[in-house]
Amino acid sequence: MHDIRAIRADPDGFDAALARRGLAPAAASVLAVDADRRAAQTALQDKQARRNALAREIGQGKRSGADTAELEAEATALRRDMDGLETRVPELDGGIRRVLEGLPAVLDASVPDGSDESANVVLNEVGEKRDFRFAPKQHFELGEALGMMDFATAAKLAGARFVMLRGGLARMERALGQFMLDLHISEHGYVEMVVPSLVNDAAAYGTDKLPKFADTMFRTTDGRWLIPTAEVPLTATVMGEILPGGDLPVRITALTDCFRSEAGAAGRDTRGMLRQHQFRKVELVSMCHPDQSASEHERMTTCAEAVLSRLGLPFRRVVLSSGDTGFGAVKTYDLEVWLPGQQAWREISSCSNCRDFQARRMNARFRGGVDGKSVAYLHTLNGSGVAVGRALIAVMENYQQADGSIGVPEVLRSYMGGTQRISAA
Repeated sequence: MHDIRAIRADPDGFDAALARRGLAPAAASVLAVDADRRAAQTALQDKQARRNALAREIGQGKRSGADTAELEAEATALRRDMDGLETRVPELDGGIRRVLEGLPAVLDASVPDGSDESANVVLNEVGEKRDFRFAPKQHFELGEALGMMDFATAAKLAGARFVMLRGGLARMERALGQFMLDLHISEHGYVEMVVPSLVNDAAAYGTDKLPKFADTMFRTTDGRWLIPTAEVPLTATVMGEILPGGDLPVRITALTDCFRSEAGAAGRDTRGMLRQHQFRKVELVSMCHPDQSASEHERMTTCAEAVLSRLGLPFRRVVLSSGDTGFGAVKTYDLEVWLPGQQAWREISSCSNCRDFQARRMNARFRGGVDGKSVAYLHTLNGSGVAVGRALIAVMENYQQADGSIGVPEVLRSYMGGTQRISAA
């Protein structure tokens, strides 16, 4: 959500920020409604003051035996006018809110301009691509040949974009999630959370998923939402709260199932596990002082990179362009892992700084400042640390052997009872 005062102060700058995302100017229309609201609010206050004065005059007149009929008639007319304004002001407030909630966050100046992902900028590349002496296969070819990745049965049970894992691959998927959590908790200072997989409208709205992304989520018959990522319940823990400044930064993490309807993704990645309705992900969330959010963004991304480094996977960091940066983010780093079966880099983590965009929507603040009493909005950040299913895909494709078996990265072996290789039974 945007600060209307900032738009009033620099409408041209606000429109320029929208233009970076390929959007039309909006400041003039927003400020026109804002001017109407402020005028209506001023008129209401003036009429309230006059009505209070009339009440005193009528009281004094009646005590002195004077004729107060004219004053009473004016008071009645004022009450009618006030009734209309008391309805009008909230309507105008709602109109401004509906416009602002549909406008994305103002991008950081360092975000490269561009209309789409083709303008993203690769910042660095880590690790060596393996030199296979055979034609590497894609993950679904490997998994189906092992008899451990079953899309047909999943489709029978739930439809397209689901998978069932068996045996060694199921164990590796579980091992990946536990490894990631342990790394972030023991070495990176995140506090593990177990959170609901269902959230209400307020939590989804506060984390900028509603109303814009309603069609990408699953809704239950009682009006709750299945979480598209643990970012939603983790970030919403501070909804409506005022945190002590001394408690910042707050760093929390969770491993959850995530649910996405994938609306608008028809025809994309229809084979395999890359784009599923249900998947598991370790999420990293930080709430911090505004002065800390840029450095916290770098730190969070480094934490996600550590997962890929420990797994021995080639990856690269990419800063997203203005046209590819998500709705609530001011700046986003994607981590892309190399998939030799696809001969392509694919996103496995996305780490975003949202500054105060989400905090304003959910009224999440902290108490700090020189006097220790002033209150300001938190900055929130979120990132994948990382997507478990995509990590499984990456391990399968990068650790595949000529005979179709899958090597187990050393860091996962203790989670898998010492298993070094997954082979067909």
